Amino acid sequence: MTRQLTIDDFFNSGTPVALIDVRTPAEFLQGHIPGAFNIPLFTNEERVKVGTTYKQVGREEAILLGFDLTGPKWSGFIKQALEIAPDKKVAVHCWRGGMRSGAMAWALALYGFDVVVIKGGYKNYRRWVHTRFAINYSLKVLGGMTGSGKTKILHQLKAMGEQVIDLEDLAQHQGSSYGTMNIMVQPTQEQFENNLATALTEMDPAVKIWVEDESLTIGKRSIPNPFWYQMREAALIDMRVNTEQRVAKLAQEYGTLDKDFLAACTERIRKRLGPEQTKHALEAIRENRMVDFIRLVLVYYDKTYRTGLSKRNAEKVFPVDIHSDDIVDNAHTILTFTKTLAEKATLY
Repeated sequence: MTRQLTIDDFFNSGTPVALIDVRTPAEFLQGHIPGAFNIPLFTNEERVKVGTTYKQVGREEAILLGFDLTGPKWSGFIKQALEIAPDKKVAVHCWRGGMRSGAMAWALALYGFDVVVIKGGYKNYRRWVHTRFAINYSLKVLGGMTGSGKTKILHQLKAMGEQVIDLEDLAQHQGSSYGTMNIMVQPTQEQFENNLATALTEMDPAVKIWVEDESLTIGKRSIPNPFWYQMREAALIDMRVNTEQRVAKLAQEYGTLDKDFLAACTERIRKRLGPEQTKHALEAIRENRMVDFIRLVLVYYDKTYRTGLSKRNAEKVFPVDIHSDDIVDNAHTILTFTKTLAEKATLY
């Protein structure tokens, strides 16, 4: 059996169904619906051939070529689908909900699958993604200079039942020149947006959602403008953490990283750090003086943070002094403070 559903209806159906993306591996890598499985009808090269034939010769010839190319593959497609969905219930999509998804749906239905075809395919899904960023969310932004422990506190807040969006995890980058930590690989911009939209869908927009203070870009990925503007307008809890505490944490965290990686990242901020500071920072890296290295680069990052803070509405920036090294205590401090703010707000 085959039927069609819009992307909204699919997500709201309430019954988890395996989603099969029949686009090429290259298309899937560029961006896909989180959780989807890729069973490509064509290889990257085959899709080019079919597309060229369609444009230069005609639709019927392109369809015949498509059947020639996929003929020996159909049993393999069905076997893959059975591995993904032993209950024989699947949803399928291609780029626009056209011939590729239609062909796969037909074959699977013929074998006995209950098949849902996503109307408009991935193209409509991308429209849906952008609508997620325009929704008004009840954001609370957690700020603080580099080394304040913002990410760990966010994770603790999540463990305590708070709604949290971890933008750096979604972007696979910690936000600074050193942000890949020499191990993380960033998703494409398209996939970052897809991942963020999925995370937002799991949130209640009317209930407080915590995010970390970020610039527009996280590594090479950009926060979608409608959502970033909301972050800039939201109340910011500015964690004030002792410099020595921050230096100690960062030296411990970055001290184990490859020295060549640290040096290359430092070179990337040479113009902003300054030639003299860069020289001393590189020497500190080579001589394994991690505390000295951290102190030198913090001059730049602290200045950058203060500049960003100065561009915010001062009435929406709320400083909180953090003295403890205990993440749980600090998370409780943040929650108690925000509760006090909320109570004060009800008095006016």
